[in-house]
Order: sequence, then structure tokens, then C-alpha cells
Amino acid sequence: MTNAPLRRSATYTILTTGYTLSTGPGVAATVSYVRDGDRHVIVDPGMVAGRNRILDPLAELGLTPDDITDVVLSHHHPDNTMNVGLFGQARVHDHKAIYHHDQWTDRDAEGYELSPSLRLIRTPGHSAEDITLLAGTDAGVVAFVGDLWWRPNGPVDDPVAPDHDLLRTSRLRVLDAASVIVPGHGPAFPADDSAPR
Repeated sequence: MTNAPLRRSATYTILTTGYTLSTGPGVAATVSYVRDGDRHVIVDPGMVAGRNRILDPLAELGLTPDDITDVVLSHHHPDNTMNVGLFGQARVHDHKAIYHHDQWTDRDAEGYELSPSLRLIRTPGHSAEDITLLAGTDAGVVAFVGDLWWRPNGPVDDPVAPDHDLLRTSRLRVLDAASVIVPGHGPAFPADDSAPR
């Protein structure tokens, strides 16, 4: 199966651009909104300086938290998950299941399609549970990678990664599928030769 989504009808907005210098003390997640048809998806609603950093840009798009149908968690570190509770009506997706209200549905994230333009793939390296959302847009495939890259400059050697070879393998997989990368704690950047491996 190809990594890339089959269609190119998704759109996205970065609601807030995250930051970090290291593993703390100041850290904020890059939180994104992705739409494809009737799917309204939030990616990594993690730590931010205030919830308004997520909710105000969402309101500018004409959306409330209850309009969000799905939340994708790239992995389970608190800096990427802290505000998942804002979206109480959404299905929450991680590496192994979908959670909705009181329902827990096991499924492997690898190849799971939220829609024909939105596909999850496993990209372990920063943690064993990392996943990436690949969104097919009219401008190419955008990869929402969590902390596979923290920001455009990497770090090349992730100080918390348990397996740097696995991290590199996952990075190469994403670079093969995507044209834009949205990292866990920084602005989007091109999936080209300038991306750290």
C-alpha cells in the first residue's frame, strides 16, 4: 500500500505554532486543523500558553469545539495531548485505537483512513507509539508528524528518542510521501533535502 492518501481534497490551517528549546521548561505544541468533507480534525491539541491559542483561531474559521469530529494524537506525551478534552464530541485516534465517549475500538493506525484524503501511518522513533497524519491537499501531501521532527531544524539527534535508527527510518518514510511537514513544536517546512534526517 502506498503511504500517500488516495485523494487530494483536504485543507489545513495551523491554529497555533509551537515552540521548545529543549525538553522544557517553556514548551507549546503546534496545533493544526484539517478538513476533508465532513471530517473536521484537530492534530495534537497539546500544551499552549492558554486555551484561547487553540479556540480563538478555530472560532475565526467559524467552528466550535463540538464541530470537531476527530482528534489525532501523534503520541502520548503530555505536551502534545494536554488539551484533548476540549473536543468532547470527537473520535480520538492514536496508534492502536479509536476512543469515542465510552467506546474503545481497537485498530492499528497503519494505513487507517479517516477519509480518502486523510491517512494515518506508523512512524515510530521519538516514541514507540508515534503516528503521522498524511493529508492530501491540492498543493501536495502534508505530513502532521508530532515530534518525529520538533521543528524545522530537527533536532537531528532527538535527545529523548529511544532508537535513532528507527527515527531516521520513519523520517525517510515521511519524506518519501510528503511535500510539507508540520512538526510538533515549530512552523511547517518543506519535505526536501533541507529536512534533517
